[in-house]
Amino acid sequence: MKYRPLGKSDVKVSEISLGCWTMGGLNWVNGQANGWANVNEDDITAAIKRAVDAGVNHFDNADVYGNGKAERMLARVLKKLGLKSTDYVIATKVGHFPGTAEHAFDPLHIRHQCEQSLKNLGRDYIDIYYLHHGDFGPNAEWLPGAAAVLDALVREGKVRLKGQSAYSDADFARAVPVVKPTVLQSWAHALARDFIRPGGVVPRLLAEHGMSFVAFSPLAQGLLLDKFDPEKPPQFEEGDHRRNSDRFSPEKLRALKPKMAQLKSRFGSTTEDLAAVAQRYVLNHPNVACVIPGFRNERQVACNLAGASRELTAADMAFVEQTLG
Repeated sequence: MKYRPLGKSDVKVSEISLGCWTMGGLNWVNGQANGWANVNEDDITAAIKRAVDAGVNHFDNADVYGNGKAERMLARVLKKLGLKSTDYVIATKVGHFPGTAEHAFDPLHIRHQCEQSLKNLGRDYIDIYYLHHGDFGPNAEWLPGAAAVLDALVREGKVRLKGQSAYSDADFARAVPVVKPTVLQSWAHALARDFIRPGGVVPRLLAEHGMSFVAFSPLAQGLLLDKFDPEKPPQFEEGDHRRNSDRFSPEKLRALKPKMAQLKSRFGSTTEDLAAVAQRYVLNHPNVACVIPGFRNERQVACNLAGASRELTAADMAFVEQTLG
C-alpha cells in the first residue's frame, strides 16, 4: 500500500482508504432518506480486519451516518480487533444533521457535534474534521462563524486538520478562502470528473492553496462494477438514499452496459479488475490523496484493495474517458 500526504501536513493516508457511510444503515434526516441498506457488524469487523492487514490507515465517517451509529460502530470494531484508534487517521464531518439548531453550521451546533463525535469515536481528537457541504445559508451567513469555530477546535487540540466537503465548484470557491482547509472532499469517478479534471475550478484551488483531495464514490456506487442488470434494476428500501435515484433506472443502466463491455475487453472482466481500474483512474489525477470507497463486507474490501497494485498508462486513462464519455 502506498501513502500520500494531506496538503502540507505530516499526515499521510493510504491511497485506498474506506468510507463508513454504509455502516450507518437505513436513516432519515428531516424526513429525507440519507442512508443505505443495513449492514452486519460481524461482516464489517471482518472487512476492517482485511483492510488494516493490507495497510489501510484512514477511515472517513460523519455524524449523519446513521446519526452517530457509524461512528460508534467504527469505535467498537477497532476495539474488538484490538486496534488502537489513534494509530489510524479518522475523519468525520458535521453539517447534514441539524439537530435542534437553526442551521447545522451554527457554531454552537458544530461544537456540540464535535464533542459528540469525539465521544462516539472514543477519541480525544479528530484527525480531519469536515464541514460536510457548502450550503451556508442565504448570503453564506453561517460561513464566518463555522470557519471560526473550526479554528478554535484546532487551537484546542480537538481537531488536527480542517476539511471542506461540497458538491459544486461555486461552493468550494466560496468556502476555501474563508475556511482555509487542508483537505477537500467530494465525489470523483470516471463518470463524473468535474472535481478532478485538469483545468477545473477545484484542481486550481488545490494547487493554489496546497490542499489535497479525498474522493468518495470512486466506483459510482457500483455502476462502474457493472453489477446491475437493466432488465432487473435494483430495488432499494425506504431509508436508502438510492431509492429515488434515476442513475439505477433501466434506461440509464442499459446505456451504460455497452460501455462497460468495452472496459472489460481492455482491462479484464472481474469485479477486482473493474474496481482497480476505477480507483486508479481517480488516483492518477494531481493532488488526489486517496479514494474512500464504501464497503459492506470483506469481499468488497478485497475488491477495493485491488486498486492498490493496479497501474494505468496515459493511453489507458484516455481510453476510459473516451469510452465513458
